[in-house]
Amino acid sequence: MSKKTVLEVEVRERTGRGGARASRRAGLVPAVLYGGGEDAVAISLKENQVLKALNSGGLIGSMVRISHKGEQQSAITKDVQFHPVKAMPQHIDFYRVKSDTIITVEVSINIVGDEECPGLAKGGNINVVRHAIEVNCPAGAIPDALDVDISELEIGDSLHESEIKFPEGVKPAITDRDPTVVTIAAARVEVEVEEEDVVEGAEGEAAEGEGEEGETEDES
Repeated sequence: MSKKTVLEVEVRERTGRGGARASRRAGLVPAVLYGGGEDAVAISLKENQVLKALNSGGLIGSMVRISHKGEQQSAITKDVQFHPVKAMPQHIDFYRVKSDTIITVEVSINIVGDEECPGLAKGGNINVVRHAIEVNCPAGAIPDALDVDISELEIGDSLHESEIKFPEGVKPAITDRDPTVVTIAAARVEVEVEEEDVVEGAEGEAAEGEGEEGETEDES
């Protein structure tokens, strides 16, 4: 598990759009902290801290520590709104949690066993259907990634969520079906060659047909 990100925050006196704009002009990112049976609080964070947490992967889909005047509380990042052009964070929603609070988050997959995969050795390609898997897990035990072992897959094989070894306490959030995560597909070049052969064969048959029609016309 990754080290928890600690974010220093300030309580915003002004709320609404005007307060949010004022925070951004001051180089801060407006946010709100809610949930956990307590009132929602308007807060702001230093933009450089937010960018550092984003770049390190310790903000989105992670539990963080919100620090205010020496007091800390745990929260999960529920939503980050970005500027449509500059791609800079504009607003963040934090939800109060405890370490054992069961939450639903998306966790990225990590492909392993590719060097031993017989399908790849025979020229197949990896087709990643799901780059992240939605799971239910304790807020204090969110996996950094889920290993997906393809070491035994042949060309044409697929691997589903039920075949992944989830860490203790982590369960897939989707229970009404078994989504495909990865498949091993035949190399695209082979498919293209086969398609070209079919097209050439069809053109040849068409040419023969035209010749036969021409002979019939001559006879008449």
